[in-house]
Amino acid sequence: MLRAREAGLRRTRALEDVLSILIHACQPLTLADIAESDRLRSGADKATVYRLLMKLEERSLIRRLGLHDRSAYYILNLPGEHHDYLICNDCGRIEKLDITCPVQSLEKQIAKKSGFKKLYHELEFFGQCPDCADA
Repeated sequence: MLRAREAGLRRTRALEDVLSILIHACQPLTLADIAESDRLRSGADKATVYRLLMKLEERSLIRRLGLHDRSAYYILNLPGEHHDYLICNDCGRIEKLDITCPVQSLEKQIAKKSGFKKLYHELEFFGQCPDCADA
């Protein structure tokens, strides 16, 4: 909640609920997942949850994943943590990539040579998941 406050967001019960849901999630969540969660005790409607997600994304506190023509998925951006993802073009399934990110050393090299600060990257691989490939 401190990062949200530092980013200029007003502390509300709905914001606390949305952040709590994202913090406790073990996977990326859709707007529907969040809006229909039992943890959303504030009673915020789907439109309110959507507006909060947009504010959080604008301030880089969350990251949006997914295909442009499908539901977006949201994950929390935590300082010092980085995840890359596999996304199925057919069903939209999203999986965290469980390998050491091959771009992190390149990112450090680019930051050093360019002088850019707070450099980051987002890496998503698109393809066909095993279930869709077998169908």
